Amino acid sequence: QVQLVESGGGLVQAGGSLRLSCAASGISSYNVMGWHRQAPGKQRELVAAITSGGVANYADSVRGRFTISRDGVKNTVVLQMHSLKPEDTAVYYCALRLIARSSYDYWGQGTQVTVSS
Repeated sequence: QVQLVESGGGLVQAGGSLRLSCAASGISSYNVMGWHRQAPGKQRELVAAITSGGVANYADSVRGRFTISRDGVKNTVVLQMHSLKPEDTAVYYCALRLIARSSYDYWGQGTQVTVSS
């Protein structure tokens, strides 16, 4: 059974940094792990994703400020966020899908990130 457990998040001032971590268990070898976020009144959006082979992609809104990385041995994915803006405020979710699938099948419980101006 796949489980995703997130940690990190919290309150930070604009311009600050935060680190989110997601530990996965029960996953298969060929997968994509991604961080999504959902702000109040908005749709959930993909922020960054990384394949089991280490290929990463980012939303335009975070490219250059956020970095996603993963540890294949520990099955952990980290989202390092710098130069945070108030509009980055959202609940951030770790998610996983198989390489062959287009939708994410497994989700973490979410962690709140709040950026004050």
